[in-house]
Amino acid sequence: MEAFAKARFVRMAPRKTRLLVALVRGLNVAAARAQLNFSKKQSSLPILKVLNSAVANATENLKLDPASLVVTKAWVDEGPSFFRFTPKAHGRATPIRHRMSHITIVVAPKA
Repeated sequence: MEAFAKARFVRMAPRKTRLLVALVRGLNVAAARAQLNFSKKQSSLPILKVLNSAVANATENLKLDPASLVVTKAWVDEGPSFFRFTPKAHGRATPIRHRMSHITIVVAPKA
């Protein structure tokens, strides 16, 4: 039995967020929380929030033991981008893309 949680429209670039999600994939929940707590990356806070939500979903809805849970799947999809423009030389303007992420984490008991 699997439980999952999603955070959508997180205003961080997916490329930066995927770095931390790759670190916690396959770890048990305690090790994943420790990894995210001691990380200096800014994306660790929303990822930790999604992980805690997935664990809460597993314990409340499926009545699973939180000590036996493992992060089985974790991925980051790209959300919409919104554009701003910055002035450049000779009257030109170049776009600045503010990217968003959709973070999904799946936890399941250790098999």
